[in-house]
Amino acid sequence: NSIRETINFFQDARTARQENEELKIQIAEMEREMDKVYRLQKENEELKKLLSIKDQFTQEFIGCNIIAKDPGNLFEIFTIDRGSKDGIGVNDPVINSNGLVGRVSRVDLLSSSVVSIIDAESSVSARLSRTRDIFILKGDAQLRTQGLCRLDYIPPDVDVAVGDKVETSGMSSLYPKGILIGEVVEVIRNEGQFDYYAIVKPSVDFRRLEDVAVIKVTAEEEKAP
Repeated sequence: NSIRETINFFQDARTARQENEELKIQIAEMEREMDKVYRLQKENEELKKLLSIKDQFTQEFIGCNIIAKDPGNLFEIFTIDRGSKDGIGVNDPVINSNGLVGRVSRVDLLSSSVVSIIDAESSVSARLSRTRDIFILKGDAQLRTQGLCRLDYIPPDVDVAVGDKVETSGMSSLYPKGILIGEVVEVIRNEGQFDYYAIVKPSVDFRRLEDVAVIKVTAEEEKAP
């Protein structure tokens, strides 16, 4: 009986180990499935937001994947998988579900380069959603490392406050009116200077970009003043 009990003990232990390994495999598979469902839900939410943005405009939208980027943590200059074959042109605006990303800077047959609004050479005609005042939003060599922009040349009699929403003004042929750019996070006033500036945090997270959409600009829109 003692020997039989010892044998049964080891058999039970071996069975328990096997069941334990099987359960670990099942849990790992369930975690992978849950991650997949979470990613699909997130993509679905982003697509819904992008469709709601699309409804505001008459232009054609072209969905794109990012296939390469310049070195660094931020998506300052990157490459998308659509080009002239898909009707994309230089200076076409680029957005995602959160707002304005930038513009197309170079077009090849099957791919294109995009310059984001945080790039030091970037410039966007912008306005405050609250007051409708129009300013110039620029990339900044120092602020870009934090994924930020600056709202330049603000007259002293114009009220700009932390929390103000910034959007495209539509006062140029480059970007359609009303695309969300970001939010004012700091206002900088320098004594003795006529104007002042504000720091803007873009609504787009330039550390985590995956999918974007290009707004296809027609020839008539390109000629618009």
